[in-house]
Amino acid sequence: MFDYLLHLDQKIFIFLNGLGATPFDGFWLFLTKQINWTPFFLVLLYLVYKKFDTKQTLFLIVFIAVLVLFSDQTCNLVKNIVQRERPCNTEVIKSVIRIVKTSDTYSFYSGHAANSAAVTVFLYLLLRKKYSLIGFAFCWPILFGYSRIYLGLHYPLDILSGYIAGTIFGFGFYRVYTNNFKKSLKNSTNR
Repeated sequence: MFDYLLHLDQKIFIFLNGLGATPFDGFWLFLTKQINWTPFFLVLLYLVYKKFDTKQTLFLIVFIAVLVLFSDQTCNLVKNIVQRERPCNTEVIKSVIRIVKTSDTYSFYSGHAANSAAVTVFLYLLLRKKYSLIGFAFCWPILFGYSRIYLGLHYPLDILSGYIAGTIFGFGFYRVYTNNFKKSLKNSTNR
């Protein structure tokens, strides 16, 4: 069963990766770099600032940084335990896929997918009552994750697993924030 799942994952990857075309490579290379999402991050920061006071906003920035650090390091730990080869380094399929970018690290699971999902879930839960359109923020992890398949760096199962892990981390950190920090921050700013 597990072998069948990995074979299916590889076939879906070959199909999705094969949808790419050279004229679009630059676009997907642009999307896969976190720094290029800075305007989007600034909009999210502005939305947080509009909802919370300065002290809470600064705390949330640090809290989100810890969330990303936790998500990223957990992903690295799993990658080093599982040691799944990236599609771009897999000899069996290298000749039939489009390799736009390479990496010599392991593939399972995608840190890009996990980190983007974790932050998006956390911010969605935090802001959903004030901003009805915040659900559109989920376009970020979807585009970010697909860019990894397009470039030849991750299998779909890597991306899906990253989304699942990121969702769990984002939800967990939201619970920690609402149960332990939200009330104490409000009380300290009301003094």
